[in-house]
Amino acid sequence: MYPKIIEYQNITIYTYALCIVLGTLLAVIYTKIQTKKALNLEIPNNFFYLVFTAGFVGGKLFLFFEKPIYYLQNPKSIFNIFSGGFVFYGSFICCVFTIIWYLKKHKTSALPMLDILAITTTIVHAIGRMGCFFAGCCYGKPTDSFFGVIFPTTNNVAVHPTQLYEVFSILIIMCLLFIIKRNKKFNGQIFISYITLYAIARSILEIYRGDYRGFILDGFISHSQFIAIILLTITAYLYFKLKQKTITN
Repeated sequence: MYPKIIEYQNITIYTYALCIVLGTLLAVIYTKIQTKKALNLEIPNNFFYLVFTAGFVGGKLFLFFEKPIYYLQNPKSIFNIFSGGFVFYGSFICCVFTIIWYLKKHKTSALPMLDILAITTTIVHAIGRMGCFFAGCCYGKPTDSFFGVIFPTTNNVAVHPTQLYEVFSILIIMCLLFIIKRNKKFNGQIFISYITLYAIARSILEIYRGDYRGFILDGFISHSQFIAIILLTITAYLYFKLKQKTITN
């Protein structure tokens, strides 16, 4: 693996951080272009600063939720949360609530913007997961298949490269979202489709994950699968509600 892309004297550039920066830059460019083209809006930079902050806080907060008893029993370990690692769903959920709050405050319709940001999310996420692969985190269970990869932290055992599986699934989701975009029937359709497709993909990928991150039901339903089930229930309700509203109008 290549966790560090540059290391010279006291200067170190980590591959994961570089991937996050690159993904974020591309996502901002895409968002600015699409909001201007589709909504005729100029998104100020403070919007992105706010979203990035929400994503950081949410990703770290959900790390605590993965092992709350451990951190409560070892309060000093809470500070280790800030040294690395993010929970995607934590970042995503906090970002969504922050975006809706920001748009309502500025009297801007949230659903068209969320449709744009659904594709934006796939850009950041796909490149970010490549960073996970190079960093050797978020790996899968042991495997004898030719897909197996040995990471520094897997004790010379080949495991599923679930990071790459997820990159591939996100790219497929991105392509499907662009197809849905061309045939969009109502505002919010792309956003709901993204949540649904990713929740299904992530639930399947969790079966192959090998890094222990806790379970809601030990060995049966992980935290991410539990969140995915909740999101699928909510999005199913929203989809039929928005679709019915479109038909009525």
